[in-house]
Amino acid sequence: MDVIWVVLIAIVALIAGVALGFFIARKYMMNYLKKNPPINEQMLRTLMMQMGQKPSQKKINQMMRSMNNQQEKK
Repeated sequence: MDVIWVVLIAIVALIAGVALGFFIARKYMMNYLKKNPPINEQMLRTLMMQMGQKPSQKKINQMMRSMNNQQEKK
């Protein structure tokens, strides 16, 4: 009888830990993405202008495509 309670408590604790870990990780990632948003076209355009390049829409599209391809490979 005691073994059943120990196993039952262990299973409940494992399920609670997984659920709690999921919600903590989700909250952390949402805060991280809010503080550090992924690069968008406007940020890329500003970056290129700071480097002294005149950004054309074609060049920005190429860079966004290459960055997305690298992201997909990971």
